[in-house]
Amino acid sequence: MLRAALFLLLIASPVAAQEVIASLTQNRVSITANFDGSEITIFGAVKRDAPEGDEALGLVITVSGPNKPVLVRRKEKQVGIWINADAVEVDAAPSFYAVSTSGPLREVLSDIDDLRHRITIPRAIRSVGAPMGIADPESFTEALIRIRSKNDLYQHNEGAVVLEDATLFQTAVALPANLTEGDYKARIFLTNAGRVISQFDTTIDVRKVGLERFLFNLAHQRPFAYGLLSLFIAIAAGWAASAFFRYLTSRA
Repeated sequence: MLRAALFLLLIASPVAAQEVIASLTQNRVSITANFDGSEITIFGAVKRDAPEGDEALGLVITVSGPNKPVLVRRKEKQVGIWINADAVEVDAAPSFYAVSTSGPLREVLSDIDDLRHRITIPRAIRSVGAPMGIADPESFTEALIRIRSKNDLYQHNEGAVVLEDATLFQTAVALPANLTEGDYKARIFLTNAGRVISQFDTTIDVRKVGLERFLFNLAHQRPFAYGLLSLFIAIAAGWAASAFFRYLTSRA
């Protein structure tokens, strides 16, 4: 099925010296009450207008969630208890970021092109400055990467892209259950000897649906009404539990 889709992509795309074309198995992810994660397959082909030469082709695929500022705090133990000490605000960090490659990263991507396109996880995070007195601001970014990596929000999948005959490729990206909704961006980079020679971008729409969508909109657009609704539900639940307990006591 994937090979048939790749064939259609090849014949439908304009001819270029060397170009990467790709598609996704799904462009929309719906977050429901029982959402426990999803998996998206990214597949495509390398199109060329000349026979394949002795090329060191590689592929790097990234999937990134919405960028948001993040306040990272460092805890210190004082008088036997842990308290918040220094804090650094990271200006923009993707809520989700996955990097998949067709081989060792240092072989398929040069440092210069990584810096230019902000491909690897540290380069995708933008931190302009830190407060005076913070001697090691880079450690806060490292802590953010470490924490989100443990929660599968940041993924480094080296060698996860299958590249067949330097033409067809595919990989799967696992999306965890704790996704932030928004527009996710997938980028596919074709490299030659570490240099980016072609890029393909597409988007993935991640949205809450059903009751989750209603509660999310209510909480952000009408917080007063959301507070009243939450209070009413809490009172109703408490009354129902009390009435049920009295019923059981009366029958005892």
